[in-house]
Amino acid sequence: MSDLPRTMLGRTGVEVTRLGYGAMELMDGLRGRSIEAAPAKRVLNAVLDAGINFIDTSPDYGNSETLIGEAISHRRDQYFLASKCGCPINQRRSASGERPPHVFTRQNIRACVEQSLKRMKTDHLDLVQFHHNPTRAVLEENDSVAELDALKAEGKIRFTGMSGDLPNLREQVRMGVFDAFQIPYSLAHPEHHEWITRASRAGAGTVIRCDVGRGIRAVPAHANFDDLLNGVSMLEFLLRFTLSHPHVSTTIVGTMNPDHLADNVRAAGKGPLPDDVYEEAKRRVSGLIISSEST
Repeated sequence: MSDLPRTMLGRTGVEVTRLGYGAMELMDGLRGRSIEAAPAKRVLNAVLDAGINFIDTSPDYGNSETLIGEAISHRRDQYFLASKCGCPINQRRSASGERPPHVFTRQNIRACVEQSLKRMKTDHLDLVQFHHNPTRAVLEENDSVAELDALKAEGKIRFTGMSGDLPNLREQVRMGVFDAFQIPYSLAHPEHHEWITRASRAGAGTVIRCDVGRGIRAVPAHANFDDLLNGVSMLEFLLRFTLSHPHVSTTIVGTMNPDHLADNVRAAGKGPLPDDVYEEAKRRVSGLIISSEST
């Protein structure tokens, strides 16, 4: 088992590894792949064997939750389990391939949680996040937060969160009711930098969506980082860039490749980039960062 850096997930008081696992990679059909149970079991157990203790999934991710339940439910005490709600339950894509809309009624939120508990063979979810970035108005219209509070009182969930991004993220943070926020942030997409800080200073944990593979392709062509790499791969540089944000609790990276998982663990084990390198990398993409100081 590696000695991965850990930190507190905001006010939850729970210590999580700064490298988490994004289980969207277990979704059948993602990038044209068919996910079999045996390799999914191997990679999920490898995640835990590596010392990673934060796993994020969603009812939206096809068979992901079921695979987690089958593969590692017997190791439930070794990981913090995060899923989502508001996802369509028992609804198929349209004939044109469009997904049904997310629904944030209390009934659907409860159905999401109950389904996730059953699929993942557990009596509780550590974190349930509203999926698909709902506005404050939608949540208030449906009394959505109250349903998560009721599920918390029943012991079925421990903490509540939001998977959000700008512009809705501003009002979501200001609501002051969420224990954690899942936010996109990377060298290629740094525009949420300030709101990660604001969420953290409000007491919430921050879970960062960081697809390092896509990040390499999305880094602006005009921003050259070769002189900053200092012998490391661009994949490692991108992951450590995200981990260098001082207010990031954990960053979720998904893979089905055990070798890639080992590479991610080694990179995360090195910790943040040197301060001067991180600041220079931020400067080179500063044109993409949205200043929110006056909003």
